[in-house]
Amino acid sequence: MATVFESLDDPGFQGLFDDFSHTAYRLEARQGYGVSYEMEEFARFRSGQARGAFPGIAEWAERVEAATAVGKRFHRVHVVTEPLSDYVRFECAWCYRHTAAAGEDVRVVAVPEGTWPQGLPRFDYWLFDSALLVRMDYADDDAFVRAEIVADPAQVVAANAARDHAVHLSVPFADYAAGFDDLMRRPASSPV
Repeated sequence: MATVFESLDDPGFQGLFDDFSHTAYRLEARQGYGVSYEMEEFARFRSGQARGAFPGIAEWAERVEAATAVGKRFHRVHVVTEPLSDYVRFECAWCYRHTAAAGEDVRVVAVPEGTWPQGLPRFDYWLFDSALLVRMDYADDDAFVRAEIVADPAQVVAANAARDHAVHLSVPFADYAAGFDDLMRRPASSPV
């Protein structure tokens, strides 16, 4: 029977981020995430207010820093469609800038809306130490539904291949963000 987590706060799910030995990789395929620890700050971003303390991202950045200090690596690739959704603009401006500064290797594959990179799945997953695959499921309204540990070796191999391909197609977040202003809007003189 598969291990399923129905909450991002589940101690078993949270333990995965402490128990890995070398690498924790995330493929992000969605253009929005409705997670509780970001709701207040996302509302602030959308209304044009200044960034607040943002405890959820501060905790993540601390976790990344602690892991990096002992030689572990957090990295992710986000496939983003352009023009960017409000959520992706928020995630880039108020989240990735801080987690990348903490040591997370954040990378971006940008594609025009309505297209998708060949060879990359359209679902999110975490891959720990290239061996433990956790598929992340979200509802159409971006709400988290569940995370499931996938035991099928063929799916683990496919996730590793997709990771390598995503990294190959991607650019470092800092390079991608350089084409935008502080709120991840393209300056008028930049091509779309």
